Amino acid sequence: MEEVNQRKLLSVLCHGAIFFSATVFSVGLPIAILFTSQDPVVKENAKESLNFHINLYIYAFIFFLLLFVVIGLPLLVLLGVASWALPIIAIVQIVNHPDRPYRYPFLFRLF
Repeated sequence: MEEVNQRKLLSVLCHGAIFFSATVFSVGLPIAILFTSQDPVVKENAKESLNFHINLYIYAFIFFLLLFVVIGLPLLVLLGVASWALPIIAIVQIVNHPDRPYRYPFLFRLF
């Protein structure tokens, strides 16, 4: 039971780190958990969280460039909504199914 609670906590911290905005802590927390945890599910959740962060930064850069073509603003708004909604969905899924890593949809997975 202790192991499941620790798995839930560390996995939720990985996905919830996005709520610390663009700070170094936001990316550093999943990296620290990835290198310190021995649990394979927690490691997969940390990798997925890192992939989510990287994808958000890439999309934000592209959409910012598109601002000059006028279509970027709605895309930036959508990205902002996704950056809040998707981690909340991930956290709910982790709490309900702690033995499975959560996979974000539509990501380019680098890790």
